Amino acid sequence: MASMTIRNLDDGLKQRLRLRAATHGRSMEDEARDILRAALATNEPVARNLADAIGTRLLSIESVELDIPPREPIREPPDFTV
Repeated sequence: MASMTIRNLDDGLKQRLRLRAATHGRSMEDEARDILRAALATNEPVARNLADAIGTRLLSIESVELDIPPREPIREPPDFTV
């Protein structure tokens, strides 16, 4: 089995991990291992690009039809020769 060292862990996060481990009656190392195992157990498909991620998120939203206003002629540019 592999081992890993986590450096620069925030004191508050370490305290919460210690309390959570104590609540479950196990060591901090075993608790961290369980957290990692649970977090990585899900096989969520990863979007390949931003367009796919946006499309996936918008699938659950009902479509809205917006009226596109007709184009108007371009206005005359201002005259700065005065």
